[in-house]
Amino acid sequence: MSNLNLQSVVYREGEHYVAQCLNIDVSSFGASEAEALANLQEALELYFEDAPASDAAQVEAAEVRTLTLQRA
Repeated sequence: MSNLNLQSVVYREGEHYVAQCLNIDVSSFGASEAEALANLQEALELYFEDAPASDAAQVEAAEVRTLTLQRA
């Protein structure tokens, strides 16, 4: 059994915290950051039951950036 290190981001959305994996398009939520991360870990474990670890994209030095869009 080998380890797979994955990058994730956690943010607040309304009353919940959302945890999103940056390597795989999987996310989950919870009432706290810890709960959201625990739920994300479970979702990722289920994902990788059927998918190879090679599906995970390499993410390096992820940073949050703000984009401003003009709307009509």
